[in-house]
Amino acid sequence: MSSRILVLDANILIRAILGNKVRDLLITHRKAIDFFTPDSCWADAEKYLPLLFEKRKIPLKPALTLLSNLRSIIQIADEEIYKMYSKEAQKRMENRDIEDWPIAATALALDCAIWTEDKDFFGSGFSTWTTDKVHIFFEKTKETKSNIT
Repeated sequence: MSSRILVLDANILIRAILGNKVRDLLITHRKAIDFFTPDSCWADAEKYLPLLFEKRKIPLKPALTLLSNLRSIIQIADEEIYKMYSKEAQKRMENRDIEDWPIAATALALDCAIWTEDKDFFGSGFSTWTTDKVHIFFEKTKETKSNIT
């Protein structure tokens, strides 16, 4: 499993816009970690951010600009990258939230962990990290990198 790649769930993308913690972690570790998200998660963020901001009566344009700027840190995996893993991913997610299969398939394609707040991934055979624990992943990556050099 790659210790230098993380697949981000849509809830992590949205947290990167709504608050500082996730965004700061992405910025801080962007040179050491390759961050990916499936195209469907990016589309979800684009779909749900306007609804969240409208509900909170917050101007949307700065949020969409910020999301656009995150593309310099987060690589969007299109379906061509993960579609060959769709059956395995759907099998793992079938008793949880089947709609999350693109995230699972991207993690399978890239042989890496998932950063999410979604409990549906726990127990599905994936290494998963939540925002409150992802610092351990980043520390392990630093240790691995220093052992190589």
